[in-house]
Amino acid sequence: MDPFPGGTVNARLIQFLQEELAIPERSIAIALRHQQESTANLLPMILWQYGLITLEDLDKIFDWMETT
Repeated sequence: MDPFPGGTVNARLIQFLQEELAIPERSIAIALRHQQESTANLLPMILWQYGLITLEDLDKIFDWMETT
């Protein structure tokens, strides 16, 4: 089973979350479980919704997503 469902984009996003923002793998796993229930790529919003990242982190993620 792919630990990062969603393909290359999600894998790159997860790498950014872990390396640049130091988001714990456990937090990402929680968000990924909830993301699978939705139809869109909502990983950053789910992380924020559950208090696993700050609003500042969310802004950084969206900035990163715009440049990749």
